[in-house]
Amino acid sequence: MKEEIDQFKAAYELIVTFFVNYSFQLIGALIILSIGLLVSNRVAQLVSRTCEKHGLDVTLSHFLSSCTKIVIIIAVAVICLGKIGISVTPFIAAIGALSLGAGLAMQGLLSNYGAGLNIIITRPFIVGDTITVQGVTGIVKEVRLAHTILNDEDDVIIMIPNRHIVGEIIHNSNAYKVVESTIAVAYSSDVQQVKEIIQATLCELGIDKNRPPQVGIDEFGDSGIHFGMRYWLATDKYHQLRFCVNDRLYTALQAGGIAIPFPQREIRVLDNSLNDSLEKQPHL
Repeated sequence: MKEEIDQFKAAYELIVTFFVNYSFQLIGALIILSIGLLVSNRVAQLVSRTCEKHGLDVTLSHFLSSCTKIVIIIAVAVICLGKIGISVTPFIAAIGALSLGAGLAMQGLLSNYGAGLNIIITRPFIVGDTITVQGVTGIVKEVRLAHTILNDEDDVIIMIPNRHIVGEIIHNSNAYKVVESTIAVAYSSDVQQVKEIIQATLCELGIDKNRPPQVGIDEFGDSGIHFGMRYWLATDKYHQLRFCVNDRLYTALQAGGIAIPFPQREIRVLDNSLNDSLEKQPHL
């Protein structure tokens, strides 16, 4: 019982001594920490507004503001620890050792972060662009350090690790995607009339006005003339508009008296009477 009382007295004296010696330092550290947190938030907001004012990408703006806030908080934490008499040198050494071990254990994750930083800095695409990478097409919704989030017309969320994007071939068509298709008409059709009907139909629909549709003879097929079409549609309504274009083209060509051919084969039956008489003769 006496030993427990002595231990309690020693702990009590240690706590009292600590607060007597470091009470003002502790209060000062708390004040500095509070001011530092407030300043970090204000500076991060200022950086974000400055980036938006100069037209920087949203992802890059958020990244710069977050890094600024983290740097200020770390600096304030170091000052607070020094204020209450705690040396930060051992912590830095421990953090370095832990970082080395964590880096070896999480090479894939760190490569994603490195690739994400590369994407944010070089900006091969931005939020709102339509990209095709690794056989996947979608609208860029968000670029994070670890992965990039795409969204397609079916409202499917696609998350691609950034290390699978950097170093790969990226097709960036901004907010539109090209459609390449063909339609066949009979050889008896008026070529100029067919071309005018196709162009008029495409102009009536939601086609990208900045890039006019391209229409022309693609090839001469066995059953008809194949007209090639290249036009750009908004990615968020790609299939809907493409189906609408096909319906309108079919209706317009029918209304214009343009025949759409179908595959035909001409079969000739030869006279085999001579072969039959030869087969009926007895063999020698």
